[in-house]
Amino acid sequence: MHVLGRDDGTGPAVRLGRYRAADGSDGAAVGLDLDRPHAALIVGKRGYGKSHTLGVLAEDAARATGVAPVVVDPMGGFDGLAAGDTVPTRVVDTPTIPAATLPPPAWPALFDLPPTGPVGGLLWDAAATADTLPAMAERVETAAADGDVRRAARNHLDLADSWDVFASDGLTPDALLSGAATVLDCAGLDDRAAAALVRGVARGLYDRCVARCPDRLPWILLDEGHAFFDGVAAPALETVLTRGRTPGVSLVAATQRPSALPPVAVSQADLLIAHRLTAAADVEALAAAAPTYLSAPLRERLPTTRGGAVVVDDATEAVHGVQVRHRETPHGGADPRASDRADQSSVQPKPRPSDQPRL
Repeated sequence: MHVLGRDDGTGPAVRLGRYRAADGSDGAAVGLDLDRPHAALIVGKRGYGKSHTLGVLAEDAARATGVAPVVVDPMGGFDGLAAGDTVPTRVVDTPTIPAATLPPPAWPALFDLPPTGPVGGLLWDAAATADTLPAMAERVETAAADGDVRRAARNHLDLADSWDVFASDGLTPDALLSGAATVLDCAGLDDRAAAALVRGVARGLYDRCVARCPDRLPWILLDEGHAFFDGVAAPALETVLTRGRTPGVSLVAATQRPSALPPVAVSQADLLIAHRLTAAADVEALAAAAPTYLSAPLRERLPTTRGGAVVVDDATEAVHGVQVRHRETPHGGADPRASDRADQSSVQPKPRPSDQPRL
């Protein structure tokens, strides 16, 4: 199996699928490197395999030695990784992090407050001096600030508490690096709560790897990535993209809207897996960062079939056509269909009293 993302050596790899020949037939098996840290981007319009490919990566990363994948699941589509016993996975239905995981500058940003304003500054101060939400609230109540400022800051902390995403016994980097793949089910979270969780997880893993090399290297697999690069999670994600290679932190972001990503998310990707795209803005966003070694415009290389992908491998400066393999675990990202409810529609509803025939 040829492994994309490396030009020498051996090590753990994802069984990505098979090369796609010019006539559409399957070629040799192809994999994706897991041995070295990578910044990867998976793009594609809805229904053409973007989240499916992210799941393929998660399956093999979970089984690889020395790798600890963390899947951020904003739509609840990756629970199937834990089905059966083929993929060592735990699903965290209500993920939480310690409040101290967020650095002080993140707290005013979480509520779109200027950090130099009275309320934002008070939240910054509370986060800098306290480790939990109750302790932060106490700090706010005793601060030498106007009553209106203290009330506003306390209201923001109460809102953060209502999200149920901050807990003193929340997930730590060491827990996420413990071995099995971790799926963080964020489907029920407020957008700001999910962004806070992602910031805490990404920054926590980065800082842990900078401080000392863990037994397993983290791979952050982020679905609907465009939703997290615009908000409080963005600074941590950009840190991982631009500086994560040295401490060994990998990030794989999947999105159907590459045009909504910041330029750094596209330009820093050393692996690009592109499924079908049709929106001009999305194609242009990728083309703007296309490497010079592309033999033809990226628009001409994009596949048209489900599961097909063009992979731009910056490690070897090559471009490949690939057909991604089938998932081994159930994929929860498929759209529901009315025809799938046939068993329900075959049961005739009981007539309401007003529908009963008159005698």
